[in-house]
Amino acid sequence: MSSPHDFDFLHGAWEVANRRRTDFLDPDSGWEEFPATHWCRPLFDGAANIDEIDMPHLGAKGLTLRLFDQERKEWSLSWSSSRSGTLFPPVVGGFDGDRGEFHGDDTLPHSRIRSSGGTPISKDVRVRYVWADVSPASAHWEQAFSVDDGRTWVTNWSMDFSRSRPSAS
Repeated sequence: MSSPHDFDFLHGAWEVANRRRTDFLDPDSGWEEFPATHWCRPLFDGAANIDEIDMPHLGAKGLTLRLFDQERKEWSLSWSSSRSGTLFPPVVGGFDGDRGEFHGDDTLPHSRIRSSGGTPISKDVRVRYVWADVSPASAHWEQAFSVDDGRTWVTNWSMDFSRSRPSAS
C-alpha cells in the first residue's frame, strides 16, 4: 500500500542517463541517449514533492509535481515542460514494495499522422510510468504509451538515476 513517504528516496540531487525513442509510438524507432541533472525537494512533510530535470540536449527542462491523496492512498504525478509551461494530465497510482506504477490518459501530437490538409493529428494514448530498482543511490524510471487501452505498450523513455557526486572545492 502506498504511503506519503514512497518518494523519499528521490529527494536530493541526481545525475540521469536518459534513453528515449525518436518516435514515441513506433516500437521500431531508434533510440537517442543523453545526460541530465535532476533535483527533488519534499513538501507537506513528504506527502508531496517537486522536482526539476535539466536536459540541455533537448534544450528544455521538466518539472514534476507529486501529491499524495491521503484518503485514496495514492499518488498523482503531473509533468510540465519548460517548452509549454502547462501541466500535462496526471498519472495516478502507487507503490507495491519498491516498484511504483502510475497510469493516466493523454493526447500526443504525432508528426507522422496527418490530416488530408497535411496538419499533424493528435493521438489519444494511455500513459504508464514505472519506478523500479529504487535505492538510496539509484533508481529506474520508464514511460510507456498504449494506443489500444493498455493491451500493448511501447516503452519510449527510460531514465537511470544515480546520486550526484559532491563537487570538489
